[in-house]
Amino acid sequence: MDDTAKYLIHADITADGVVERSDVVGAIFGQTEGLLGDDLDLRDLQQSSKVGRIDVHIESQHGQSFGTITIASSLDKVETAILAASLETIERVGPCRASVSIASIEDVRAAKRREVVDRAKDLLASSFDDSVMTSQEILDEVRQSIRVEDITEYEGFPAGPNVTDSDAIIVVEGRSDVLTLLRYGVKNAIAVEGTNVPDTVADLTQARTTTAFLDADRGGDLILKELDQVGDIDYVAVAPHGKSVEDLSRDEVMASLRGKRRFDRFEADETVMAATDGSTFPAPETDEATVRPMEPSVETESNEDGGSEAAVERENETEDGHEAGTIGEAETANETETDSGADGDEPDASGDENGDIDADPKSASEAEAGSETDPEPMTLRGHTKAVIDDESDIVRLLDDDFGILADAPAAETFATIAEAEPVPHAVVIDGVLNQRILDVSAQRGVEQIIAREEGEFVKKPTTVRIITADQLLRR
Repeated sequence: MDDTAKYLIHADITADGVVERSDVVGAIFGQTEGLLGDDLDLRDLQQSSKVGRIDVHIESQHGQSFGTITIASSLDKVETAILAASLETIERVGPCRASVSIASIEDVRAAKRREVVDRAKDLLASSFDDSVMTSQEILDEVRQSIRVEDITEYEGFPAGPNVTDSDAIIVVEGRSDVLTLLRYGVKNAIAVEGTNVPDTVADLTQARTTTAFLDADRGGDLILKELDQVGDIDYVAVAPHGKSVEDLSRDEVMASLRGKRRFDRFEADETVMAATDGSTFPAPETDEATVRPMEPSVETESNEDGGSEAAVERENETEDGHEAGTIGEAETANETETDSGADGDEPDASGDENGDIDADPKSASEAEAGSETDPEPMTLRGHTKAVIDDESDIVRLLDDDFGILADAPAAETFATIAEAEPVPHAVVIDGVLNQRILDVSAQRGVEQIIAREEGEFVKKPTTVRIITADQLLRR
């Protein structure tokens, strides 16, 4: 009955004496019987389930009883109101005088409607927020699922579907980086899965145009170093400082790839990885662990003031070279004397398009200043003759004006270049130029190297011009 009830009749009862629930129920049936006719007789209505059970809650205090009466009704409004009014005719409960008053008639359907409304509000607030998607979000999610499904493996390593056939590849650190690039439509990436570059990826870099796209951290630096040793890297792209490739947005990925640099220029740059000293090769241990910025090309004329400053530094360096005892006393004396007279106008540092620099004949005043001794050669060709043709077995460091910065035994070429301050513009070696010397020269910013002969090279930096003595002196 309670499930089909439309209304609830709520009544209050008061009795002058102690009564119980059964007394109240008996009074209701007894005093309303025949009052409303056969159609609204309470017993008949209960038997036909049009009226529910009568609930009575009664309490007694100080010789009086108080309580409530609740009757569920499935009658219409009029019939329910008549039935409720009949309850107020009760005057006695048991032996006690009593009075009943109707407190309210509650519409059960209205209460249910309030419950429905409240529940609907909860459902609306909690169930639809997470599931509502814009058209763009739907498109992006579908596209992303397609791209993620496109991830494949190339000989066991995570890769995009185009790695097998593409002429160019992008080497990244891990699977999540490949997924990130796939999400943004880049399908030719392959992951090395750690700092130990596998032979599969190393061999692939030899045959393809390769871009290393790495995190700006120590791990990325280590991978780049190993790729340089075992593979062939053409370009380098780095994620923004403090971010990983897998965390980048589409715009950041595209900006990083557009800003890639050739590896030979990248390795000589002083802004390489966040966790290094500014290069992909070990930097010399000096007070200023920075890489010398790129000097002007040999076609650029030297600054007039810069020439005089270079002369002063050259004189100081020559004195240091003398203390080192690497050259005979007579030769050192000639160098010192020539340097002391180098404050005048020196030969123009401009040359032909190949970078060969031949100074004009010395002025009369310079010739007179150096007439007592044979002047020190002041051209690149002259230094080459003095160092290599004379089989001196030394390395000579030259500044922008081809003045001597330092001389040292040829066996100490690597350490001499690595520790040189200031950084030499050119180096003349009476010996074989190997990869190790070439790498430190490129890292320091040396622009020209003249050697007796070239050794075997894995990679030649484009920032360093290499000339053999035969090539220079034949001209």
